Amino acid sequence: MVLLLQNAMMPSETQILPVREKSVQNLIFLLLCGGFVVNGIVITFIGPMIPVLKAKWLLNDSQAGLFSLVQFSASLTGVFLSSALTSAKGFKPAITLGLAMLGIGFVLLNAPTFALALVASGIYGLGYGLATPGTNLWVGESYGERRATALNVMNLAWGVGAISSSPLAMLTVRIAQVPLLLYVVGAICVLLSLALLRMHFGKPPHEEESPSQGPTGKTAGLGVAIILGILFFVYVGTENGISYWAADHARRAATWSSNTFTLAPMFFFAGLLSGRGAAAAVLLRLKEVHVAVGGILLAATGLSVFLIAHTPVMLFGGALFAGLGLASIYPIYIAWLSKWFGARARKVGGVMFALAAGGASTMPTLVGVVSRYSGSLRIGLLVPLAGCAVMLAVIALLRPQTGN
Repeated sequence: MVLLLQNAMMPSETQILPVREKSVQNLIFLLLCGGFVVNGIVITFIGPMIPVLKAKWLLNDSQAGLFSLVQFSASLTGVFLSSALTSAKGFKPAITLGLAMLGIGFVLLNAPTFALALVASGIYGLGYGLATPGTNLWVGESYGERRATALNVMNLAWGVGAISSSPLAMLTVRIAQVPLLLYVVGAICVLLSLALLRMHFGKPPHEEESPSQGPTGKTAGLGVAIILGILFFVYVGTENGISYWAADHARRAATWSSNTFTLAPMFFFAGLLSGRGAAAAVLLRLKEVHVAVGGILLAATGLSVFLIAHTPVMLFGGALFAGLGLASIYPIYIAWLSKWFGARARKVGGVMFALAAGGASTMPTLVGVVSRYSGSLRIGLLVPLAGCAVMLAVIALLRPQTGN
């Protein structure tokens, strides 16, 4: 009788367990989305604050560009540490440590000296490099066939933070409450880290690689990898070069009655996000290479308008169209990586994402150096415009590989 009762209970117990695991998984996902919102605020906050920080410490453009160099060089280190830590200990340590460092570094940005502020940007940059890859990988491996939807929601959460960063900077500067914002966002990061530390991440299922997932292109060798690496480096450098300096260029290019120029990066990120939403539909009808070329041309046009504009409407419009043009480029590059390298994409991808971080650290800094020695930020911003030209040339070299 006891055995019969036990056997009768087993099906319901085995049904309850997956439901509980699913509930925990969804809770972790929501917490990680919250983490990506604050991640977006923290990592993009320097851009709209550049004019304020330059005035606070009497920095030239070359010195102001060091924030980007330190922040994304540290994030590159974080990416490598995240990979090693995830392999050894799973996803939780890298994600929770990264979120905590994001918060601590952001709070320390309220530093009395320029040197200490650079150290703070290095701390939260390291946290960004630790938390971001682990978050994306956990979501990708945990949601199986729904991974694309889940990753899209996750990165939209980051976009919400990035768009919020500029108006938050504008408002807190206007009411002289920047330290309060740093403390609140920093505290949220640490609290999310502690909450995730209590979660049971488990081991996401690893899908077995089917024969059809092997290398799809025998011609995709070292030469293609190098050329694709250039695209990753230049794209991320171009995106960061524009967003990092948008507010300071807008401040110089027009007459403002308040600090509304701080919103320039917001319009850029708004274009980036809305464009990624539209790109999914566009790519169903048009070939990837055509969308990529059209997007780069639109981005170059928008950036050109942004560079020559002298009114707020034209400046914000140029930033919006620059973001809209760049929106589909990075997802297409990742798709090409997967299509051309098949099973090797994981290994090659590590190099690509490292190159992307390298572009993020160097190109905004190069804009500042060119601006300082030319005496014009407008000339400095020709660097990301040249990045668009480089991408067009490289895609022309890759065109036979795309089959278009």
